[in-house]
Amino acid sequence: MRKILQLLFEYKTLSRVQAREVMMQVAEGKFSDTEIAAFTTVYLMRTITIEELQGFRDALLELALPLDLSKYHLIDIVGTGGDGKNTFNISTLSSFIVAGTGQKVAKHGNYGASSVSGSSNVMEQLGYKFSTDITTLSRQLDSANICFLHAPLFHPALKAVANVRKSLGVRTFFNMLGPLVNPARPAAQLVGVYNAEMGRIYNYMFQESGTSFTIVHSLDGYDEISLTGDAKIISTSGEAILNPMQLGKRTVSAADIYGGNSVEDAAAVFLKIIKGNGTWAQNAVVIANAAMALYCTGKFKTYEDCYQAAVQSLEQGKAYHCFTTLIAAP
Repeated sequence: MRKILQLLFEYKTLSRVQAREVMMQVAEGKFSDTEIAAFTTVYLMRTITIEELQGFRDALLELALPLDLSKYHLIDIVGTGGDGKNTFNISTLSSFIVAGTGQKVAKHGNYGASSVSGSSNVMEQLGYKFSTDITTLSRQLDSANICFLHAPLFHPALKAVANVRKSLGVRTFFNMLGPLVNPARPAAQLVGVYNAEMGRIYNYMFQESGTSFTIVHSLDGYDEISLTGDAKIISTSGEAILNPMQLGKRTVSAADIYGGNSVEDAAAVFLKIIKGNGTWAQNAVVIANAAMALYCTGKFKTYEDCYQAAVQSLEQGKAYHCFTTLIAAP
C-alpha cells in the first residue's frame, strides 16, 4: 500500500489493472483500516478516473458471491448516496412501487455510511432478513416481485471497508461503486448520482456494459429525482433537462422530503408512505422515481403511462402488498 499511496500522492493515477489489484488486496484483508482510510481519502481530494473505477468494479464483481437470477428480467433502483441531503429512503420506496406494477426488482443496498439511514438500515428495521440463498431470493421474487441484496454479504471488499466508511462518515468512491456491482446483474438500472461529473462517468460505463440504464441527477444536488428543481436525465436515448412539473406534476421543498434523525424515523416515514398515507409531496417524489424506472425497462410507450402505473401501484395498495409479502416470506 505504501507504494500505491506514494504514487497517488504524486498526483498520478492507477491503471485499470492496478486498481483491480488494490481492491483484490483490500478484500483479502491485506491492509489495515489506517491504510484503507488513507487510500480512500485520496479520492476525496480528486475525481476518480474511469480506469480506476473500472478496475475497482472488476475486482468486486470477480470476487462477488455468485447469484444467477437471469431468468428474471430484473431492474435495480439505486442512488450513489453521499449527497448530504438526508432524504427519506426514496429509491427503496420506489422499488416497491415498481414491484407493485409486476416488474421484478433486485434492490442492491447497504447501511448508510454518510447518511442517517441507508436502504439496508431501513429494511432491517422493518423486519427483513438479509439472505444470500438463491432459493430464498427466487421465492421472494416469485411471491413479492422484489428481493433485497445486502451488499456486504455479496462483496468481501465492501465488508472489509465498512468500519472505515462509517468512521469517516463522508462520501467516498465506494458510494460510486455500489450501483455498478449488483451481483444479480440486472437487465435495467435507474441510478441516481450526486453530481454531473459522476453522471458522465456512469454514462460511459453503462454504455460499455450494454445495460439498459437511466441516470438521474437533480441539479440542486440530490442523487434522485427530488422535484425540488430541474433534473438531468441521461439514458441510451440521450440527455435531457426536465422540470418538476414534467416529472412529478408539482414542485416540492427540501423539507417535504426530509428523512428524520434516526433509523427509527426513516422506518416510520417509509411505513407511512408505503401504506398510502404519505403527503402529496412525498408520494409525488417516489412516484416520479418509480415512473422513470419503469420507463427505463422499455415496457411502456410513454413516461405518462409509467407514471399512471406507479400511481395505481401506490394508491391501490399493490406496493404495500409487495412489501408485506416480502417481509413475511420465509
